[in-house]
Amino acid sequence: MKKLLLVFAIFVTGMSQAQTKFEQGMGQAFGLWKEGKPAEATALFERIAGAEKNSWLPNYYVAFISTISSFETKDKEKVNALLTKAQNVLDIEMAKDPNNPELLVLQALTYTGWIAFDPMTNGMKYSPKVMELYGKAEAIAPENPRVVYGKAEFEIGGAKFFGTDTKPMCAEIDRAITLFAKFKPETPFSPKWGLDRALDIQKECGKK
Repeated sequence: MKKLLLVFAIFVTGMSQAQTKFEQGMGQAFGLWKEGKPAEATALFERIAGAEKNSWLPNYYVAFISTISSFETKDKEKVNALLTKAQNVLDIEMAKDPNNPELLVLQALTYTGWIAFDPMTNGMKYSPKVMELYGKAEAIAPENPRVVYGKAEFEIGGAKFFGTDTKPMCAEIDRAITLFAKFKPETPFSPKWGLDRALDIQKECGKK
């Protein structure tokens, strides 16, 4: 998961005097993230979210960094704190826009964090919710590469657990990679992660 954190980090450079405080703050937060300081980056994103209540992006990255960080520890208290933080800010943004596919994907990833931490306890509880979220996101944004890739990766995990064929999901990973090549983020700060992970999964699919 450390590789994921590095891959997902977006470093915005070349700030100009014309940039808004929001843009400057977001750039600084991404810079901290790239430097391997997720806690400091999260704290700055939280401050930006408090000042910029009309933008869902700061809280998105609070939730995203917290969720990704949860995959990197087996400490129960840390996992609980990280995923609770992620859920709290997701609740805020989902209440504003329950049909935002990026938020739906991130909510699914946060639930997946709980499953990964304790599959026996949390698998039955959260797996149906994850699939419901991906299904809703797919209906809203079928060409969003994170929707396609996220759903396929989750289904591959389930297929491996139950010993079923992963070929249909691997085909979806291939499709997601094609969609990543076409995807145009709405802003410099909009989510654009997932391609490197999809490529890794594609390689694993090719070994079968």
